[in-house]
Amino acid sequence: MLLEVARTSEAVAGTSARLAKIDAIASCLRRLEPREVPIAVAYLSGELPHAPIGIGWAALRELPAPAASATLTVSEVDSLLRQLGATTGRGSQSARRALLADLLGRATETEQRFLTGLLLGELRQGALDGVMADAVARASEVPSAAVRRARMLAGDLGSVAAAALAAGEAGLEQFGLELLRPLEPMLAQTADDLAQALARTGPAAVEWKLDGARIQAHRLGDEVRLYTRNLADITGRVPELVEAIRALPVEAIVLDGEAIAIADDGRPHPFQVTMSRFGSRTERAIPLTAAFFDCLHLDGHDLLDRPGRERFAALAASVPEELRVPRVETEDAGEAERFLETALAAGHEGVMVKALDAPYEAGRRGGSWLKVKRAHTLDLVVLAAEWGHGRRQGWLSNLHLGARDPAGGFVMLGKTFKGMTDAMLAWQTEHLLALETHREGRVVHVRPELVVEIAFDGVQTSPRYPGGVALRFARVKGYRPDKSVSDADTIATIRAIHGRAE
Repeated sequence: MLLEVARTSEAVAGTSARLAKIDAIASCLRRLEPREVPIAVAYLSGELPHAPIGIGWAALRELPAPAASATLTVSEVDSLLRQLGATTGRGSQSARRALLADLLGRATETEQRFLTGLLLGELRQGALDGVMADAVARASEVPSAAVRRARMLAGDLGSVAAAALAAGEAGLEQFGLELLRPLEPMLAQTADDLAQALARTGPAAVEWKLDGARIQAHRLGDEVRLYTRNLADITGRVPELVEAIRALPVEAIVLDGEAIAIADDGRPHPFQVTMSRFGSRTERAIPLTAAFFDCLHLDGHDLLDRPGRERFAALAASVPEELRVPRVETEDAGEAERFLETALAAGHEGVMVKALDAPYEAGRRGGSWLKVKRAHTLDLVVLAAEWGHGRRQGWLSNLHLGARDPAGGFVMLGKTFKGMTDAMLAWQTEHLLALETHREGRVVHVRPELVVEIAFDGVQTSPRYPGGVALRFARVKGYRPDKSVSDADTIATIRAIHGRAE
């Protein structure tokens, strides 16, 4: 029943204890029908297991009277929401209103609260991916490590949960690296400098850190597919990259790397130029270049669990130098520093330091990959925006910035209107209004879905904001549509930066 899921959501939101959250979710999953498990995993993660259906706060301001008793099943709600999302064309607005009213009119008060939060993306219950994975492990009596590995290979925790609950650890054997199906990319942690990074990794590959768009390339025979860091298929948008991968002297390969727009002088275009070309289905005037840095599969052999030096050797053997990110292997901080200078001189933003003996930890922010930049930047989430004054009249300008709270929700760090071009102001106004939840005077509050890269000069103590810290001289470097809110930096990262400055 949907009521079971809704009550579990309230129980999870009502406790800050991780183990209590895990126990509540595990208990709920055990009581569901097998076909309902993937749906419930998505719902309890605050997500819909299908494409957005375009329901905003205006459609949910006036709810019908709640039902006296619970009759809705999880499968039934999923079917109704999918039907609502598929309703388009002439007369669709009235049909959508009728479907939504019927659904909410059959929901109890508890279910209405849950559905409203789910549809608006405002379930603040702290059931993040790690908690959900551990809950699936608890419910199915399967080791957490096995669930997490299957999750990273499947790219979908719901299907993993269904398999684990149905057949235990043996059910997870079906999940492996599958050609032409994306897996979640490995992410990096941050180091203050190269000496610190190399102390953590030991002998390492030091690579240029490109300010491009993350891509994952799959090839099987003549078939090539490319995916974003969010696992979206963008094969049809990047024919020049497809051609380059098809020309490789291999039968089957999976590569991790970046797509970047390079100017005639060999320096990178601004990130916004890369993303504009990367996201367009028609614009081809500015070509993209692939720069790969890892090889996850080569001609029938999975390399995920192999140490970095073996994966990098496979990359060098199968991909020409012009399609690889420049790298050196060293444990000497002086040599690494000189290599960093070459990256900065070429217009790139820093270097990555990668342990040579570590496996590829798909879907994890592994400690064996460390990024080192000279400039401070953070990926933050837009929580609200204020209407501008003067020449910015009519545009949403001053952004309210939030860091991700691992316990759930976001912590505001301050505001900024600096660094925005007219084109950016127009773009963000259109997109933020589409995410609007409510207004307070000149402030438009939005669903926390847009990630923006912020440059800043430091972090200072501030009693004005709930996290107790604020950014100094924050300015917008650019939006990151290639990143989801789960990729945003956490309040712990900001507090750590603050602590190092004291």
